[in-house]
Amino acid sequence: MKGLRINFLTFVVPIACLIFGISALHAQPVVGLDNWFNHETHPKTGKIYHYTWNDSLDSGFSQLGGLFTSGGAKQTTLAEAPSKKSLAGVDIYIIVDPDTTRENPAPNYVSPKDIKAISGWVKKGGVLLLMANDGPNCEFTHFNKLAGQFGFHFVPITLNPVTGKEWEMGAETNLPDHPLFKGVKKIYMKEVAPILLSKKSIPVLKDGEHVFIAETAYGKGHVLAIGDPWIYNEYIGHSRLPESFENGKAAVNLCSYLISKTK
Repeated sequence: MKGLRINFLTFVVPIACLIFGISALHAQPVVGLDNWFNHETHPKTGKIYHYTWNDSLDSGFSQLGGLFTSGGAKQTTLAEAPSKKSLAGVDIYIIVDPDTTRENPAPNYVSPKDIKAISGWVKKGGVLLLMANDGPNCEFTHFNKLAGQFGFHFVPITLNPVTGKEWEMGAETNLPDHPLFKGVKKIYMKEVAPILLSKKSIPVLKDGEHVFIAETAYGKGHVLAIGDPWIYNEYIGHSRLPESFENGKAAVNLCSYLISKTK
C-alpha cells in the first residue's frame, strides 16, 4: 500500500498543479527585483544601493520588500540580463529607474534581446512592473522601447515638483475606484514622468490630462507602469510625510494586486 500511495502522489500532484495553475515547486510567488538595468554604487561606500531590497536607507526598497514578504511572496534579486533562464521561476518582475551615465559610467541599456525575453515571459503569464523616474533621473530612450512593447511611453519631463516640505504639491487625491487605492484617500507622488498610452493600455491614475499609472493585459500576463518609484523607503511611511498621506496603505494594495495577477 505504501508503494501505491507514493505512485498516486507522484502522478496526481503534478496533474493537479497543471489543472489549477499551481507550481509544485513555487506555490509561493517569487518577486524578482532588477539590479541589472538599475545598478548604482554608493559614492562613499562603493556598495550597490538605490531601489534594492537590502537598502534600508531612504533610497531603498527594503520596506516594500517586507510588504511583499508579509503578503506571502518571496524576494529575489535579478543581477543579470533578463533571459528565459534568469526569469524562470519568477512570477513578478520589477524594473525601476534604469541607469543614466551620470548614475553609472557603464549602464546596461535595455536591448532588443532583453525586450524579446521579457515580453515572452509576460506573454506566458509573468507580471511586470515598470517604474520610471522624472526627466533627469532615468534613462528613457532604451527603457521606452521596452515600455512601448506593451503600449506605454514615459515622457522625460517632471510633473508634481515639490519645494522643500510643501508636501501638498505632490498630493494626489482624485484616486480612482481601483484595487491599488482601496481604502486610500491621498498619496504622495513627487517629480513624476507622465505616460503616453497606445495599443490596449489603459490609465489607472490620472492628474488632469496626464497619466501617472497605467496597465495592460499582455498574453496571459499583466503589465503595470508607474511614472515614479514613489514607494521607496523615503516616502512609503511617515518618516518624512505627514500622517494624511497613505503611501504605505497604497503599497500594501500594490503588493496584493501584483500577487493576485500571478498564475
